[in-house]
Amino acid sequence: MNANLEQTILRNILTNEKFMRKVLPFVKPDYFEGVYRVLFKEAGKFVGKYNKLPTAESFKIEIDHSENFSKEHYKHAIEIIPNLFSKQKVDNNWLLDSTEKWCQDRAVYNAIMESIRIIDGKHETLTKGSLPNILQTALGVCFDTNVGHSYTENIDERYDFYHKDESKIPFDLDYFNQITKGGLPNKTLNICLAGTGVGKSLFMCHVAGSALVQGYNVLYVTLEMAEERIAERIDANLLNLPIDQIHNLSKDMFTTKVANLARQTTGKLIIKEYPTGQANTSHMRSLINELKLKKNFRPDIVFVDYLNIMSSSRVKSMGGAINSYTYIKTIAEELRGLAVEFDVPIFSATQTTRSGFSNSDVGLEDTSESFGLPATADLMFAIITTEELEGMNQLLVKQLKNRYNDPTKNKRFVIGVDRSKMRLYDVDDSEQQNLVDDTPVFDKTKAGEKFKDFKL
Repeated sequence: MNANLEQTILRNILTNEKFMRKVLPFVKPDYFEGVYRVLFKEAGKFVGKYNKLPTAESFKIEIDHSENFSKEHYKHAIEIIPNLFSKQKVDNNWLLDSTEKWCQDRAVYNAIMESIRIIDGKHETLTKGSLPNILQTALGVCFDTNVGHSYTENIDERYDFYHKDESKIPFDLDYFNQITKGGLPNKTLNICLAGTGVGKSLFMCHVAGSALVQGYNVLYVTLEMAEERIAERIDANLLNLPIDQIHNLSKDMFTTKVANLARQTTGKLIIKEYPTGQANTSHMRSLINELKLKKNFRPDIVFVDYLNIMSSSRVKSMGGAINSYTYIKTIAEELRGLAVEFDVPIFSATQTTRSGFSNSDVGLEDTSESFGLPATADLMFAIITTEELEGMNQLLVKQLKNRYNDPTKNKRFVIGVDRSKMRLYDVDDSEQQNLVDDTPVFDKTKAGEKFKDFKL
């Protein structure tokens, strides 16, 4: 430990307001040792209470009244206070860089020591499963120097943003690329709404397979079906075989087909099963970090099958005052936060209400348990089936929420479905003529019916 640097950092926290306000949110008490740790805590308490720096006199009085000092630490504190409040010039850029590096070193050291305690079974609450997250958090320590986007000053940055090629995961379905302007961007939550048996998992398996073939790394989290069942569906899709015929392949034939597929893509697919209702975003965060450490695997897109049977990392399910609306919305918010944290699109699904099971034109009002989902999602659409559509091997898609494009354009369209091979495909444009329209999204809601004839 560099005691001189420690003292320099603490001295500038106490006397340099600009420095203090920049670094205080990132510096933790356990980065310091001995008396400096206690002094830093007292400095933080003072700033938090009075929103200004203490004087040497006021700081000494606070120390005199504090119960946090041992006799040894108190004696040491009184001795060094004059030095802590002395005026010593230091280069601010060097100070910021040195403080950030010191925080990083201390965070890593503390994480290693905590990991040793966990491995030795001496930690009160944490287990070995926490290790990847602990280390990742420590390695990610840095000062956030961005104070926000200035509308009138950051014109060049904004113009460049408008004209840069945004990283997206494209669909292999034309109309989905149209409504998303080329695919799913990073840091987004995308939700498919459908009734039981309509095709939520089929849809996600198809999109996952498509992303894999395009060379993207895909993480598929299943909370309903076994890992092998999801893999079976993707096998049927990518090998272009009816799902009930896969087991007829010889081992050599099956191995050869999968190997040929693997040679055609640089992407990898990981399928992870969690028990229904028990997994939350904390489990998924640990999984992503563990995959990075153990397999050098970083997902480009994450599928969660499906949202309604997840648990929340923040609130307990239905045990107290929390209702289903709040609970499901909380899960959606946590998933979107995970998408932002790891810079990936997340694709999930949700159930329709009972009334929506048999509804031939599903709307936002048919969202099961939580009407708050559309408020959180970046893209939300319904997939709908009827006897007539099934007879034509088609699914109807209806946009419900779209932050990427105008949701009134191509609001409804059909896609082909081959359920035996777990595949989706584009249909001829002539099939869209009676479906694609520019009618507002709320056209069939009660509000839409009330105002449909209103003219300005």
